[in-house]
Amino acid sequence: MVERDRLRPHRGVDTEKVASGWMPRPRSTPKKEGGGSELLVVGGREVAISNPGKVLFPDAGHTKLDLARYYLAVAEGALRGAGGRPNVLVRYPNGIKEDFFYQKRAPASRPPWIEVVALKFPSGRSAEEVVPREPAALAWLANLACLELHPHPVRADDLDHPDELRVDLDPVPGVEWDQVREVALVVRAVLGDVGLVGWPKTSGSRGLHILVRIERRWGFDQVRRAALALAREVEQRVPALATSKWWKEERHGVFVDYNQNAKDRTVASAYSVRPRADARVSAPLSWDEVPGCDPAAFTLSTMPARFAGLGDRHAGIDEAAGSLEALLELSERQQRGGLGDAPWPPHYRKQEGEPARVQPSKARGGRKRQAPPAPDKKTLDSS
Repeated sequence: MVERDRLRPHRGVDTEKVASGWMPRPRSTPKKEGGGSELLVVGGREVAISNPGKVLFPDAGHTKLDLARYYLAVAEGALRGAGGRPNVLVRYPNGIKEDFFYQKRAPASRPPWIEVVALKFPSGRSAEEVVPREPAALAWLANLACLELHPHPVRADDLDHPDELRVDLDPVPGVEWDQVREVALVVRAVLGDVGLVGWPKTSGSRGLHILVRIERRWGFDQVRRAALALAREVEQRVPALATSKWWKEERHGVFVDYNQNAKDRTVASAYSVRPRADARVSAPLSWDEVPGCDPAAFTLSTMPARFAGLGDRHAGIDEAAGSLEALLELSERQQRGGLGDAPWPPHYRKQEGEPARVQPSKARGGRKRQAPPAPDKKTLDSS
C-alpha cells in the first residue's frame, strides 16, 4: 500500500544547509523506521515527508528523508533536466528491494501548487502527469518514494514538438565501460559534423546518455528518424563497437537505442537516483570527464558536494538548441541507399515502411520450415 501524505506540526529542516550541499553521512546500517513525519519548508511551501526514516536503500542506509534532502541539494540541476516537462513517476514505496511501479497519472491527492498537464499516448489513452517547476515539487515527489525523474522530451507548453533528442548508449551484457565511453566520443563527433551539441551523462546504470537540445520545429516521428540516422552513422563509423540493430539477437557492443525518441518513451534524467545498492545517480558530465569517469563515483552521498563545488555540468544546455535538418538529410541519403525504417517498440502501431516485426531467427526458421513456395511479404508483415 502506498503511503499517504500527512501534514502535522513538526520540527523543521534547515534548508539552507540542504541548499549548500549538506547531506547526512552514509550509514553502515539502516535507520530504525518510525512513524510521524518531517516538515520541510522549501521556498515558502511546506512539504511533509511522511515516515521519514523509511529505508529505501538497505545497503547504504539511505531513507526517504535523505532522498528529499538530496533532491533539494541538486534542485537547480534536476529541474534543468526534468523541470517544466511532464514526468512519469517511478516509485519504490518499500525500498529498492521490493516491488516498484511506474505511475503516469498524477496522484489525485496533491497540493494545489503541483502542476499537471494532460498527455495523449500512442495507445489512445490520456493521463495528467506531474510537471515539476520548483524545488518543493522535487521534495514532494521524494515523499512519494519517487527515486527517478522520467521526463518526456517536450515542454508542458508544447507537447507535440520535442526540444530534446536523446542518445541512449546501452551496452549488451559483457561489454565493458571503456567501450561505452569510446562510442560516446564517436557520437560526439557525428553530432559535431551535423552542427549539434551533445551533453553527456552517466545513466546511473551500465550505460551513458547524450542529450541534444533541438529547436521545437519537428514532431516525434521526425526526431526519431533523425536519431535512427545518427545511430546508423555511428554504427558505420565503428561497426565493431556499436550497433543500431533493434533485435537483441543481432546486437553486439553498444546499442544506440534510437527508439528512446519515440513518443511516450522516457529515460532517467540528470541527477535521477537509480535503484542500485549504492544509490547511484545519473551524473551530468563535461566531455573532458568522459574518458576517465567511473559511474560508481556518483551517488546520492557524493553528488551534493560535487554539485556545490562544480555546479551543474549541463548549465549551458538550454542555450545550445540546434537544427535537425542535417540529420534528416542524412536519413534521406540512407534511405536512398536502401536503409528504410527500422523496427518500432512492440506496443506501437505498425508504421508505413517499417520492416516485419519478427525476430530474424524466427523469420529464417519460418522460411526453412515452410514448403515451397516461400511465404510472401504480406504473410511476413502480418506476423
